[in-house]
Amino acid sequence: MAIRDWPQGERPRERLLAHGAQGVSEAELLAIFFRTGIAGRSAVDLAREVLVRFGGLNALFAAPLGEFRQVKGLGTAKYAQLQAVLELTRRALREELVVKNALNSPRAVQEYLRLTLAALPNEVFYVLFLDAQHRLLAAEELFRGTLTQTSVYPREVVKQALHHNSAAVIFAHNHPSGVAEPSRADELLTQALKSALDLVDIKVLDHLVIAGNVAWSFAEKGRL
Repeated sequence: MAIRDWPQGERPRERLLAHGAQGVSEAELLAIFFRTGIAGRSAVDLAREVLVRFGGLNALFAAPLGEFRQVKGLGTAKYAQLQAVLELTRRALREELVVKNALNSPRAVQEYLRLTLAALPNEVFYVLFLDAQHRLLAAEELFRGTLTQTSVYPREVVKQALHHNSAAVIFAHNHPSGVAEPSRADELLTQALKSALDLVDIKVLDHLVIAGNVAWSFAEKGRL
């Protein structure tokens, strides 16, 4: 049965308008985005199939065009629309960090980094460079590694921090394995970077490990 034939109170769009976006399921949100289903299957049915096939939203967002198009009912246009929505979300969060103190906007920091790093297949080391009011000056991927590790050079981190005239930084890297707990090597790296930046009076505010929907914070755990 097509969604237009459902009772009005059960239609995803009407439910969203009545209860807000947080009041509908992931499948219903995707159905609103897809707008239409395929012959014999509603947009909600298609959305459920997509979530099962990809194993969740993060994997869907990270899927390359070729894999995305393998699902009947999805194509280049929907892929472009999805990527546009994701980039708009990233830019909105980044805009928030430019005008607000990062320490007062931990949600925006974590969501921005999660959207940027969570779906990457390899480990990446990323840095937010902040001014004296902890507002964002620049956000850069400094190092890219393999599935399990990345080589990070403190000298290059210090060099870039000075280049941006930073007063503080927030580090982040992803764990493609899906395990957010930092390794001993991550802890040693964090302390080495902190010591190097202390020499030039640049504060390390946090180091976040991104794994799927989780952002593990060194600062929140008292390990900085």
